[in-house]
Amino acid sequence: VLPRIGYRKRAHLMNPLIPGLQEGGKMSSSDPDSKIDILDPPEIVRKKLKKAFCPPKQVEGNGVVSFVEHVLLPASALRSPDSTPSISIPRRDAEPLVYTSIDKLKADYLADVLQPQALKPAVTEALLEILAPIRKAYEGSEEWQAVEKRGYPPPPAPEKKKKKEKNLGSRFPGAGAVEVKPDGHVEGEGALEVSVGRVKEPNGST
Repeated sequence: VLPRIGYRKRAHLMNPLIPGLQEGGKMSSSDPDSKIDILDPPEIVRKKLKKAFCPPKQVEGNGVVSFVEHVLLPASALRSPDSTPSISIPRRDAEPLVYTSIDKLKADYLADVLQPQALKPAVTEALLEILAPIRKAYEGSEEWQAVEKRGYPPPPAPEKKKKKEKNLGSRFPGAGAVEVKPDGHVEGEGALEVSVGRVKEPNGST
């Protein structure tokens, strides 16, 4: 269609939709914790993956497992001399688990051989390794930073709530609202009934 109206053909990079990092949903710009942005600093990436939905022995709807399948393994194949995908997952009290296929990783995860407490840190470090050069280039480019701020401006700071002035009322019982001035005279609805420090009684006594 585009060439017919004077434009060149465009290339489209298509990838499957993968689950978000939170339970029961896809990645969404309205939920920052459901996705990883390529410009997220390391501490944010770690925080998001630490609290990501990753129940043991469940691969369907598991965003962390999907990250391995659709991001980490394909990226590792691009960097491998023989194009072999690979991810190594260290374990505290055992030898690391090394996977070259997502099928084997999923099978071990379903069998509880691979557990979330081992998978999450490994995914975090592998992802940070991919993002590090992008983040470095971003931090070294004022132009890129300016464009990013224009395209994704930070949310406005919340307005500070103004404190409501408390109406303490009159310290002269029985009088209307009055205000005592520095020179001692009073103003307001009950000014006629009030003298400084005293209230006139109906019979005229004070």
